[in-house]
Amino acid sequence: MIDLYTWNTPNGHKVSVALEELGLPYTVQALDISTGVQKEPAFLAINPNGRIPAIVDRAEGDFAVFESGAILVYLAEKTGQLMPTDAKGRSRVMQWLMFQMGGVGPMQGQANVFYRYFPEKLQPAIDRYQNETRRLYTVLERQLKDHEYLAGDYSIADIANWAWVRIHDWAGVSVDGLPGVQRWLAAIEARPAAKRGLDVPARKQEDAPTEAQAVAFARSLLQR
Repeated sequence: MIDLYTWNTPNGHKVSVALEELGLPYTVQALDISTGVQKEPAFLAINPNGRIPAIVDRAEGDFAVFESGAILVYLAEKTGQLMPTDAKGRSRVMQWLMFQMGGVGPMQGQANVFYRYFPEKLQPAIDRYQNETRRLYTVLERQLKDHEYLAGDYSIADIANWAWVRIHDWAGVSVDGLPGVQRWLAAIEARPAAKRGLDVPARKQEDAPTEAQAVAFARSLLQR
């Protein structure tokens, strides 16, 4: 059994979608990150960085894994699914996974902050991160226009990138003119396991942040 510590974010959804795709049994520990619970000692003992998601693999002596990309690799290697075992195939998946971890996630995350949450509209910052996010989407397009998925078969690389690109509107970034990306988004969105993973943790109506909470959350991001 795996314990998943998560919240309704793209990084959280990466892992819940993967768990659903892999068919692994897991429990959900929902951490409302707007409350700061992820910075409390109990969770820091699992993830010293104080971020979601994290997992604890009870079947492996309560082995804890943090960082969403590292969790995806761990789960793929544990099950022998969603990542090839040959050196070149594994490398292709890892390259596109690192592309998301080092590019799409950080750049689109900053676009989210400055476009949606930051109390002041700093247009140069908004433009910077939106433009870079769109540039990264064009890199995905060049790969996806000739390939069904990013690294051969459907893999953790697709899950990681999809979890972010699917909410492009929230960052104010368009996928217009990117037919490969649009096809890929729709294909993964239609997967039953992806749909189930997006419902983890179950979102309640009262989970929607107020404007004051959104501003406070943005300030907390800038202080990290």
